[in-house]
Amino acid sequence: MTGSILIVDDDPVQRRLLEAAVTKFGHGAIVADGGEAGLGVLDGPNAREVSVVILDLVMPGLDGIGVLKAMRERGIHVPVIVQTAQGGIETVVSAMRHGAFDFVVKPASPDRLQTAIGNALKVEAVEDEMKRTSRRRGGHLTFKDMITHSPAMDRVIRLGQKAAASNIPILIEGESGVGKELVARAIQGSGDRRSKPFVTVNCGAIPDNLVESILFGHEKGSFTGATEKHTGKFVEAHSGTLFLDEIGDLPLDVQVKLLRAVQDGEVDPVGGRSTVRVDIRLISATHRNLLQQVKDGKFREDLFYRLNVYPIFVPPLRDRRDDIPYLVKHFMEKVAPADPRRRLHGISAKALAMLEAYDWPGNIRQLENAVFRASVLAEGDVLTEEEFPQIRAQLEGTVNLDAEVAMPGPGPDSDDSPRANGVAASDEGFAVGEPDPPTRLQPRFGTLRALDERGNVRALADVELEMIKLAIDHYNGQMSEVARRLGIGRSTLYRKLKEYGIDPESGRIERLAS
Repeated sequence: MTGSILIVDDDPVQRRLLEAAVTKFGHGAIVADGGEAGLGVLDGPNAREVSVVILDLVMPGLDGIGVLKAMRERGIHVPVIVQTAQGGIETVVSAMRHGAFDFVVKPASPDRLQTAIGNALKVEAVEDEMKRTSRRRGGHLTFKDMITHSPAMDRVIRLGQKAAASNIPILIEGESGVGKELVARAIQGSGDRRSKPFVTVNCGAIPDNLVESILFGHEKGSFTGATEKHTGKFVEAHSGTLFLDEIGDLPLDVQVKLLRAVQDGEVDPVGGRSTVRVDIRLISATHRNLLQQVKDGKFREDLFYRLNVYPIFVPPLRDRRDDIPYLVKHFMEKVAPADPRRRLHGISAKALAMLEAYDWPGNIRQLENAVFRASVLAEGDVLTEEEFPQIRAQLEGTVNLDAEVAMPGPGPDSDDSPRANGVAASDEGFAVGEPDPPTRLQPRFGTLRALDERGNVRALADVELEMIKLAIDHYNGQMSEVARRLGIGRSTLYRKLKEYGIDPESGRIERLAS
């Protein structure tokens, strides 16, 4: 007997059918008649009983996608099986992008539903074992532990190593899932405070009315519900490192108190009569453009300049595809001790080429989840494209998944000693646990479309514009490097930007209108 299955559906007939089915499978059932009610269960006292959620996508009020978003924002990691009568590829992609574990089309057969639940429970069990193993190991993380073989990460590591030797405030920028907390832990683990506390706070996951109390603490009876004294994260991190993730989500009124804490090393607990001195190393992180938030009046300018003393930008995974084979191997090896019944021997070349072709909007976190799920559920001893159905569904029609893969020889800038253990590659893919390759598998396809929707060759001007945009994005708006890599003069580049109506001062790809 496992934990209960939470059924979220506004249709009473569907709820009864699903309840009867999961009970027959040997699970307990909890039913909710809509998205809000389902979230109420996941937030309530019975939340620990829920092992899997079966979620209808189309519901009045808070729909299935809204529930998935809310679960991600609140850090609820229960696997979700989405069901809907609309089985188009767009619906599948949308649900999976928002964190769904699996997808069934109504009316789902009992066998299909039982398989989906069984897979979800299997993945959850291995994940729990991995967490227990990780807690037993403990230890300090350093930059030597980072899995990278990409030049794009060299600057991050150099900056991080220099930062570890000082105590100045650090601001780590980058998209969600790129590993900002990993960089923060490596900085702490490489400095003088390595044996001191490392306290993390996700500022975006705290209700606005509790942010001040959680950060700075409160006295007993200082507000309704304050039945005990709470020290706060600043005091918990005393003598160590405080990592404020998603700091751009802090309310303006809390930003004032944070500025004082950073400047003076003092915090004022809610309801307290005196200040508390703290000695912390502050590392902040955000996926937002804080400077733009300052201009929009959503973030204090004085606090921004206090935090932005030493900025470090972590590039997205699509800009460091060289790392994908090494990360895949690492994530496969993480699963092995938690699932000792069998061991995967590697991944096929086509599957690896497919993973390298995908843009990974969720970055390393999304890649880890995909490899983890595939490793646990794989029937054979080698991962193939079949183990990544969601990724394959999004790539089909965009790239040739049956393209051959090649092993190019080492270039002049190649490094035969990657920073972390890698993979052994061949025409068949790579095998887990073997020596590192000097280069990575590369699929033979480009990143620009040559044909339009009607199958005609695109105009040269359109392809040129797209290439310029790609180069500006890839080299982070460094126009000299963009011009050099495109093989044109800087003045020619600026002339073309003007012709296409692009503002050369903006640089960033998101500011370019297509």
